[in-house]
This record gives sequence, structure tokens and C-alpha cells, in this order.
Amino acid sequence: MKLADLQRDFGAWLVAPDAALAQRLGPAARLAVYQNNYRSQLAGCLEHAFPLLRGWMGEDAFLGMAVRHIDACPPHGWTLDAYADGFQHTLEQAYANHPDLHELAWIEHALNAAFVAADAAPLTAERLAAVDWDRAVLRLTPSLRLRAATTNAEAIWSALWEQRPPPEGEMLAAPGGYIVWRRGRTSVLRMAEPLEYAALLQVRRDGRFAELCDWLVDHCGEQDGIAQAGALLAHWLGAELITGIDTPTEGML
Repeated sequence: MKLADLQRDFGAWLVAPDAALAQRLGPAARLAVYQNNYRSQLAGCLEHAFPLLRGWMGEDAFLGMAVRHIDACPPHGWTLDAYADGFQHTLEQAYANHPDLHELAWIEHALNAAFVAADAAPLTAERLAAVDWDRAVLRLTPSLRLRAATTNAEAIWSALWEQRPPPEGEMLAAPGGYIVWRRGRTSVLRMAEPLEYAALLQVRRDGRFAELCDWLVDHCGEQDGIAQAGALLAHWLGAELITGIDTPTEGML
């Protein structure tokens, strides 16, 4: 057997043990040892990525989800850090009626992802003074993560993080949005009101500041819309959510 064939069969057997593959690899391969190590490492990766979710769910329930995820989703990236990417989808399939779990898993993963995202320096006052706002295109920080919020998962996460008794999961009276990003060396989680969350989605779709103003005028009226645009811009700049402003030429708009 060629080395490439051996590696292919061994990798395939780790993901989905099969009697025919085991026979080709031979009894001397001691496959059970490798299978146990493979699964243990993946379970440990999920435990490391979701410590607060694990505490909220309980050890047995979390381990059950880890096993289910390992069986369904082999590693897909060059680093084990990427293995946590799809865990919330496994939760959604197993706990369809528990959106607090889905959102708590998203929060914990988004905070980790924001921490290792690309760096982006905050804008200086000199740069802002020279902006042509009629043609300005806002660039959001590469660490930004957004998700609609329908439950009190943010309150649950905060209580678990601060080692306080967490509240019971419940639906929000009015949906909002989760905003996660890195500021300096710290990942930040904040709940956003529906208008701010929708405005950030608008900027992510079309970063033109003039387009944001038009969108806010359509939703809030002319006077309130322009005031909201200025207030949101100032808030996002202060929070370092906006880390670049481009002014393309007329033909590029």
C-alpha cells in the first residue's frame, strides 16, 4: 500500500470507522487508540471554545452535543480553532425550541472569533476632519460580528461571565441585535436597539454614508433621520466600530 493510500484510508476511518477500511489498515494499526485520541481532542476543542455554554447546559448535555457534532462534522480547517465554527448549527438541530442556547453559543463563538480577527487601527481626528461626507464610504472593523437577538442570552452570558446566578432563558419583548467586536485587545459584546442593528446591517450592505442617511430618513423622517445618522456615526466612531472611511471618485460610486 502506498503511503498516500494509507493516509487517505486512515483519515477516512477516523471520521467514519468502517470494517473494510480497518481490515486494509490491519490489526497492527491499533486503531482504537487513534480513534479515542481523535474524538477526545475534538471534544476538548469544543469544551475550550464554549466553557460558559457548557456550564449553562451541564456537563452531560454538552458532551452529548459534542459527540453528535463530532459524528456529523469532521474537522474542516487547518487549525482546530476552526472546529467550533458550526457547533451552533448542531445545537439548532438538536434543540430547535431553545433559541437561548443557539444565541448563547453564537455569542461565545463570536467573541472568540473577534479576538483573533484582523487588526484595524482606529481613525484619527485629522483623518475625520478631511472627510467628504457626501462621498464617504464607511469601513466597519473586520472583527465585527452581528446577529439578531430574540432572547435574553446576553444577560445569561454576562451572569455566567461574572460568575453570578444566570436568569432563566426567555424571549425578548422586542427583538434587537447582538454586536460583537474587538476594541484594542478586548472582545466586546453589546445589545443594540432594533434601529441601530438594522442601520449596521445597512452599512454592511452598502457602506456609503449618504445611503445610510437616506435609509434613516425613510425609516424615521427627514429631521429625525439626519439626527440619527449623526448620532450613530459619532457613537460608532467612538466605539471603534468604523476603522476606515474611503472617498472614491465619482465614477466608482
